[in-house]
Amino acid sequence: MPLYEDRTHAENKIPFDSALADQIVIGLEPVIARIVELIQQVSAAQHRPARLAFDGYYGIDWQATVAALSRAARAASLELEIRSANALYKPQAEIEAIKKRYTDIGDPGFGWVNLDGKEEELMLPEAIQEMKASLEAVKAGKTSLIVYGPGAAIPDLVDQYDLVFYFDKTRQPILWDMWDGKLVPFGRDEPKKDYYWKEYYYFDYYLLDAQKSFLLPRMHYWVEGIQPESFKLVPRPVYDALIQALLKRPLKQVTIFQPGPWGAYRYKDFFDVPGLECNAWNETAGPELSLLLNIGREEMLNFPVTNLLEHPVEFVGPYIAEHYPRCFPLDVWLDDGYFPEPTPAERTSMPIHNHPSTDYVRRHFNEVIGRYETYYITEAYEGANTWMGFKEDADLDEWERLCRESNNLKEIPNWKDFIANWPTNVGDLFLIPPGTTHGHGGNQMVLEMDTSAGIAATEYSFFAYDFARPSWDDTTKTMTARPLKMHLDHSFDNDKFCRESYVRDHLRARPIVVKWTKEYSLDRYTSDPRMPFEIERLHFEQRAEYSTGGKILHVITLTKGNQVMLRSKTDPQVESPLVRFQSAILPASLGDYEAVNLGEGECELVILRWKQ
Repeated sequence: MPLYEDRTHAENKIPFDSALADQIVIGLEPVIARIVELIQQVSAAQHRPARLAFDGYYGIDWQATVAALSRAARAASLELEIRSANALYKPQAEIEAIKKRYTDIGDPGFGWVNLDGKEEELMLPEAIQEMKASLEAVKAGKTSLIVYGPGAAIPDLVDQYDLVFYFDKTRQPILWDMWDGKLVPFGRDEPKKDYYWKEYYYFDYYLLDAQKSFLLPRMHYWVEGIQPESFKLVPRPVYDALIQALLKRPLKQVTIFQPGPWGAYRYKDFFDVPGLECNAWNETAGPELSLLLNIGREEMLNFPVTNLLEHPVEFVGPYIAEHYPRCFPLDVWLDDGYFPEPTPAERTSMPIHNHPSTDYVRRHFNEVIGRYETYYITEAYEGANTWMGFKEDADLDEWERLCRESNNLKEIPNWKDFIANWPTNVGDLFLIPPGTTHGHGGNQMVLEMDTSAGIAATEYSFFAYDFARPSWDDTTKTMTARPLKMHLDHSFDNDKFCRESYVRDHLRARPIVVKWTKEYSLDRYTSDPRMPFEIERLHFEQRAEYSTGGKILHVITLTKGNQVMLRSKTDPQVESPLVRFQSAILPASLGDYEAVNLGEGECELVILRWKQ
């Protein structure tokens, strides 16, 4: 799956204590040298060898790390044993058998989430006890011991270590490794060439996330481990101070772009993304995106936003923290739809599809939340339109028959006879509760605001028909790949088959003014009881203000105006510029904030926030 990062305007400049910032060590050799110093300090203080855990996420270059450690230890005449945590794991055949309970559920498109999984379930109890004995034996010997790799500091072992390091990695490089056959999974020293994407999305991610959640409050050092040459060693007090600073400020993220069979070309007027030849989606805020943090050092930190879930009440608010633990449940996307010349609907449109409810995904996939979606039209061009609902006279049995007969391999020439079409304009908002057949029709820029259907960013869209068209081949940069696979059983099992009149009366939302001042106004769109979030807008020419109330997460996007400054009203030093079509996460604990126009003319901020 092609995916491109864009770091333009993503820098978060954090006013940070320089004395704390200076404690961060940057670069492979300096980081390793500091770790050798720490081993020597522990040994001197305890009058015995040291015991260290290097736990971490997938994708860490452990070979480069171990090689650098071995060189540094020899240079310092340090007796050091370096042992892989792979010794703890069951044989690969047993691990594969365990995973298949979650990946091979008789559903080619989806799996069963191992929501409560722990890395220990893949380990041998006797191997854990042997490791515990080895760590205890270090006290009586002369050689310090480092255990490295995912699971090195599981609960049964963590108290045996003098120091615990957590090597972290952002989400996108993991996916690139997975797609390229370079990912090294649990219990292996080499990549697994046939690693199956379901292994990560439904199984491995949850084990990694659980171990990370366990260790973040217990680690002594956090390490940015994306690339060895740019390792950054952050002492725990510095890490904690950084987290507290992030929880009280607007946060911009590194965005991602994905080409696709309905991808279009408006992005070229706003973004410069090398290699991107069409844009179907541009994710501007969400759980899989990272943060770039400038705290005054020569390099920025690259930080997974989900690390803030260590403090869920302050980050996402008490309601989300209680009902969706370890989850950042909101996503914001820009769906491109600009074509310079008239183009057939079969090229400009998304697949005809629907999304499942929380009840549906819990029953079928053990997922924590369904996909509740909205389309907000930020730009409309000639022919702007959205597909939603079925025409009043559509024969729904015939539609299902045609879709099943086609399976997206044969065209349905009269598909427009079934799906209702809505001409659109700027400011239109479509509510898309679960079971609503729909699709972005093209010739418009859509701000898509959704619930995030899984903490591994699994995408629950049930496709019924994609016009039997070829999909995007990112190698040749052409629409020549095989057609997309459909999810016909789920699509028709989940479909509420709402008609055009229902869409008109219930799902075409309208804005109601809830606050008006001479400086700004706030309006809120009408909603549907099934939708868990509100969509609001701030309109202003010079400034506007709002508040998270200390308990409700906001995700805001600048849809009109060139640039605004977001600023905390309680601490004016906490500020962040936002450019057009950029989003920012406002943690629940931010409180009162204001937006100041840095350009001319009217500004509009669209706000996505939980209802409760």
